[in-house]
Amino acid sequence: MADFTGKTVVVTGGGGGIGSAICRRFAEAGAKVAVVDLNEAAACAVVDTIEATGGAAKAVQLDLTDFGATGAAIEAIETDLGPIDVLVNNVGWDVFTPFLKSGPEFWEKIIGINLRAVLNITHPVLTRMAERNSGRIVSIASDAARVGSSGESVYAACKAGVIALSKTLAREHARQGITFNVVCPGVTETGMLENFMEAAGDKEKLRVAFQRAVPMGRLGQPDDLPGAVLFFASDDAAFITGQVISVSGGLTMHG
Repeated sequence: MADFTGKTVVVTGGGGGIGSAICRRFAEAGAKVAVVDLNEAAACAVVDTIEATGGAAKAVQLDLTDFGATGAAIEAIETDLGPIDVLVNNVGWDVFTPFLKSGPEFWEKIIGINLRAVLNITHPVLTRMAERNSGRIVSIASDAARVGSSGESVYAACKAGVIALSKTLAREHARQGITFNVVCPGVTETGMLENFMEAAGDKEKLRVAFQRAVPMGRLGQPDDLPGAVLFFASDDAAFITGQVISVSGGLTMHG
């Protein structure tokens, strides 16, 4: 495991399934972790788990769709934990909704959580990283952004935007040694997946279909994701930027 001793890491959506797994793994590697989540209780629960094993973490309750509040939160995190070395854009939300059954109110919510939130936090963090000429930004997108996914049109569009944003910023800030890479989960057992399958109907039939579609024969677990994230955030990946990797058990093998 890479050593992140003394590093400050910010993880958005840190109270959820994948987010909490990422937070715990960074803490195990020695990082000071800011667990950012709209759900304060969920963020605090992750912090309690980390502190119980001797790690260092701080819960940050934050609505990432609020640009002003996000900037203030980043300033407070750096005051409490030190300069941010790694940002993990993990926040995300979706529910199964065919495009023609959706409308502007739903679109705005999906765009706000899955794309605008990434812009809102990346801007103040990157501003500080650019001043220091160092940093790692790893974003969690989705294989839905790479190959499409029925019932996830707007979500997929937002996650594709996160990929395009990451590639563009990778070019803009390469000379400063700041890297931007993307991890795309496949079908992963999280609360969001449960909600998605409930909305789609016949949840167990859909679960079996997902399992059969994955060459490795199982759905992803939150703990399948942190390894790729920590690699991109580590010194071992210092010469890797603008890249996208799928963690999907072989469900997608897009080049």
